[in-house]
Amino acid sequence: MTDAPAPSVAPHPWRAGWPWAVLGVAVFAGSAWFLISKYLLDFPDEIWLVDLEVYREGSHSLVDGRQVYTWLTDNPQYLPFTYPPFGALMGAVMLLAPFRAIGWLWTAMQLVLLWVCTGIAFRPFLARLGRRSGLAQGAVAAVLVQLQPLQEGIRFGQVNSILVTLCLVDVARRRAGWWPRGSLTGIAAAIKLTPAVFWVHYALARRWRALLVSVGTAAAVTLLTALIAPSPSAAYWLDALLDPGRLGPNANTANQSMRGVLLRTGLLPEGSHRLTAVWLALAIVVAVAGYRLALRLDRLGEPVAVVAVMGMLAVLLSPVSWVHHVHWGIVVIGALLGDARRVGRVLAALAGTAMLWFNLPWDGYSWERHHDWTRYAGYVAEQGYCWFALLALPALWFLVVRGHPSSVRTAAAPDDGATPEPPERVDALTR
Repeated sequence: MTDAPAPSVAPHPWRAGWPWAVLGVAVFAGSAWFLISKYLLDFPDEIWLVDLEVYREGSHSLVDGRQVYTWLTDNPQYLPFTYPPFGALMGAVMLLAPFRAIGWLWTAMQLVLLWVCTGIAFRPFLARLGRRSGLAQGAVAAVLVQLQPLQEGIRFGQVNSILVTLCLVDVARRRAGWWPRGSLTGIAAAIKLTPAVFWVHYALARRWRALLVSVGTAAAVTLLTALIAPSPSAAYWLDALLDPGRLGPNANTANQSMRGVLLRTGLLPEGSHRLTAVWLALAIVVAVAGYRLALRLDRLGEPVAVVAVMGMLAVLLSPVSWVHHVHWGIVVIGALLGDARRVGRVLAALAGTAMLWFNLPWDGYSWERHHDWTRYAGYVAEQGYCWFALLALPALWFLVVRGHPSSVRTAAAPDDGATPEPPERVDALTR
């Protein structure tokens, strides 16, 4: 008897489709070049990547012994460093090269991380396209880089691309890596506090190991920083952290958190007990709804959607959420789209993309200066990215949870607070 011929092994779609991937990179680079030429080549020196300058000056203060949280950048910005001291410690590498070189490298890093996030957040859609997935990934990234939060991230040299990538890679990876799950969200929370929203989710989902690793990682690097720089650490945790005014005018149009919206009504003055009470009441309602949604998505094996919900909670619940903080919106769009087989999900993803494509907050602010009905439309539009974050939660519920194949079975199970044992597929995706 002769042996049966060995079955042929199909090449990996990426290897078979590398020419399409190269074309996708070219499409993405062409779209990004518009922003690079606008914000890196043509921008005045005094406002060139001003937030990146803040990070670099914070690291410079830490290394040189200056007061990290009282030192301000040069004229005309006069901006303080507002991140935890670990962020200043991590940024010390930026002192190894001239600021211009660091700015170009930082922008290139943001674009690479956007490519990575696109591949993860839009994975079900890209998987349908086989060898052409590389071209599709480039086309999607080319659209995403033009969204206003991402434009602002490139314009200012922001850190949001790092935070979103760390959390997305940590939560939505398909297989175990060399790092324990939860460690990357812990690092993200040590750089900036808002990713700590994941800790509540880990606790509610009873992912005790991920919670322990994440909190432990954040605590370890924070304590290490305190040993290296005790004075800046004390200044941040005992003083600077408690002063939201250090972040800029909280009622500014660019603040798209719920607290920012309340301040712009003019009915609740900043610092009043009424403002605090109303804000906390709204925050509790949104947090309860958001965490319940994330728990359902976690049980259904939808890790990208979990990250989307956590990102929106970070935007909504923070006292200050600038436009570039809505970088998390790219994960929302990917979670809404899914594999793009359902018209409703495609339309929702397109609607979300449109909301972030237009500069709704500042367009709305300009309409408010009119004396006709458009001033009222302007007030609504001025809060546009807050509405995006709020609307994302019910959209994910109806399109991902309610439309999930196992949603009927999950809904029929008694909701006694216990997390049911997930099937093997779900466990592999989320644990």
